[in-house]
Amino acid sequence: MNEHSSRSHAIFTITIECSEKGVDGNQHVRMGKLHLVDLAGSERQGKTVASLRRCPVAPKINLSLSTLGNVISALVDGKSTHIL
Repeated sequence: MNEHSSRSHAIFTITIECSEKGVDGNQHVRMGKLHLVDLAGSERQGKTVASLRRCPVAPKINLSLSTLGNVISALVDGKSTHIL
């Protein structure tokens, strides 16, 4: 959240590691990651009771949702060399 909006996005990554001795006698580490994403809903001025002074933030909220969606898609597809 910030001083201009009551909406926020959050991304949490949980990493779990397990160390075990393999059949070869060496220690091996297995790792897994769980990504949790909490997105604020899009701002629809006609369906909200937000005050008039907060309405200008609506396009920025929607743009940030769209951009975050593009980043998540690029991370998942594995083909992107960089993310815009």
